[in-house]
Amino acid sequence: MKRRIFLKSVGWGALALAGPGAFSACGILQKKEKLNFILINIDDLGWKDLACYGSRYYETPNIDRLAAQGVRFTDAYASCAVCSPTRASIMTGRYPARIGVTDWIHHLDKQGEEAYKEGKNPTAYIGGKRRRLLCPPNPYWMELDEVTIAEVLRTAGYATCHIGKWHLGYEPWFPDKQGFDINIGGGEIGQPPTYFDPYYLNEQRPSIPALLPRRQGEYLTDRESDETIRFLKEHRDRPFFLHMCHYAVHTPLQAREEFVAKYENKDKTNQTNAVYAAMIESVDRAVGRMLSTLDELGLTERTLVIFTSDNGGLQDYSTDNAPLRAGKGYPYEGGIRVPLIVRWPGVVENGRVCEVPVTSVDHFPTLAELAGARIPSDRVIDGESLLPVLKETGSLRREAVFWHFPHYRGEVVPYSIIRKGDWKLIKRYEGQTFELYNLKEDLSEKSDLSEERPEKVKELEVELNAWLKDTQAKLPRENPDYEPDLK
Repeated sequence: MKRRIFLKSVGWGALALAGPGAFSACGILQKKEKLNFILINIDDLGWKDLACYGSRYYETPNIDRLAAQGVRFTDAYASCAVCSPTRASIMTGRYPARIGVTDWIHHLDKQGEEAYKEGKNPTAYIGGKRRRLLCPPNPYWMELDEVTIAEVLRTAGYATCHIGKWHLGYEPWFPDKQGFDINIGGGEIGQPPTYFDPYYLNEQRPSIPALLPRRQGEYLTDRESDETIRFLKEHRDRPFFLHMCHYAVHTPLQAREEFVAKYENKDKTNQTNAVYAAMIESVDRAVGRMLSTLDELGLTERTLVIFTSDNGGLQDYSTDNAPLRAGKGYPYEGGIRVPLIVRWPGVVENGRVCEVPVTSVDHFPTLAELAGARIPSDRVIDGESLLPVLKETGSLRREAVFWHFPHYRGEVVPYSIIRKGDWKLIKRYEGQTFELYNLKEDLSEKSDLSEERPEKVKELEVELNAWLKDTQAKLPRENPDYEPDLK
């Protein structure tokens, strides 16, 4: 056993044995029945991809029911415009810039195979003569030194289960190495080879890790739903944390034919993709089955359910995020603003709408506080517990939220972002340096105010730079070998 893994297991094992006095005194731990937690994280689901968020093409009656029985956040954000960093931030309560996972993990890279063999993430900056900037390397896994919400909850007596997409490293860094008792389908892959059993495409994209095929042609979302129901029934008599991460609605766009036909015959809006609509319906039905099972098992009243997405929708190819600008990968609202619904029976007012800006790092401290579990004191936890907002007893302490993406992605160049109040500043490290928007007046980010409001740009840049320094964010560097005329 590696030393860091040993220390991690001993440290958190000792905390588990320390008894109730070792945990934060929120009072919840002493209750006879602890809250159960289900965190549903949909892959690439856009902010406007649910009926309760305004879609007039996609049909999501079960998710709408969840919103009607809980609170729907209008200004919720993913910690990154792509998946792996957001997933790492949900697990740890820490910004991607602080963790170092700032791009999606490219596990098929040859360099990834070499890193895996060496057991060491790369440190050398990368780039070619065609790029003006050298970029920091993205790791191929989230280090085991990070403490996950699953580990924290397990020390508080919770059964922990991950189902679906993980995308935070190879087998030594799978969910079962990061605090989950059960891992079903979580591996290094960022998308399924295919959505139909046996989930095999070719040797480079073999079957889904930790998910054995069982019935040829079975749709993956339905299989994940079955596994969810099985876990709930088998763990009904003890507190549990279920991390339900459907691979849908990520590419490849594949769906059940009967659902596709339904949407092909439906009047289109700005959203037109029938296959994508069918994938959303499969996810919605899975959520419906889960909610019905909670009802049948008598668990609804003591189960907190969170529903969200890891980044904005894939604009044009899969969906349309209007009125938000752009989509997945971009620094605009379409890339980072996501649905967030929280149902907490008996506490959260039914059908409430909340405009407080929140982000992925907030789930960790929220669940830890509700469980009466201690969060690690040897590291910075960037998130804030959402209990004051959920209970309507107070507000959050922070004034701003941040993003950092020091990489190229297609036409996207490295950038950092700060949102403070209604103001949002995008700082690019190549090309036009700043864009400034007032989101209250310009949700679609059509009017760049950076030249009109230089004092606001300066104010926000100072705060952004201070945050980048505090998180020890890795910044792009000038490329000494850059040849702008190279073809």
